Amino acid sequence: MSDPVRALSGVSDKGFATVAMAGPRGMITLRGDLASAAVKKAVKAATGTAVPARRRILAEGARAAAWMSPDELLILVPFETAAATVAALQAALAGAHHLVADVSDARATFTIRGAGAEQVLMKLCPVDVATLAEGEIRRSRAAQAACAFWRSAEDEFTLVAFRSLADYVMAILDNAARPGSALFPA
Repeated sequence: MSDPVRALSGVSDKGFATVAMAGPRGMITLRGDLASAAVKKAVKAATGTAVPARRRILAEGARAAAWMSPDELLILVPFETAAATVAALQAALAGAHHLVADVSDARATFTIRGAGAEQVLMKLCPVDVATLAEGEIRRSRAAQAACAFWRSAEDEFTLVAFRSLADYVMAILDNAARPGSALFPA
């Protein structure tokens, strides 16, 4: 496998929160009957987690399963294992109605860290970010960019957007985190 080209070469910036491009991440769309035994078994084998409940993300180390819709999960794995994970999922679900697609190269991942991380997303997303529990995922918009994000730690969020919008998303995150622009200054 060739080395992946990172969107924006891993740029980061620090304001009242730190926003950064995360490294390459394997991302797989899995569509099917999430209640089926076959899907549950395949997800467990791929991620080490159960099929998550509505609007939840479950992680086991560097692997995770995120609920995206009633028949869709986003499977997160180390980038270098994405192709093998796709093959394993397809084999496990052979004969069942499903779709498995490697979307790793179509997505970009960002992290927003620090005591003001919540405020960065409050400025951009029509979501009550303050009530978002750790492990809860939301599909929304950051300004005009479709995205999904979750609270990945107490003062940290992970955001996934289309790679074609990486420059725009980094710019709006950076602008929202500018020093002196906090909604609730410390």
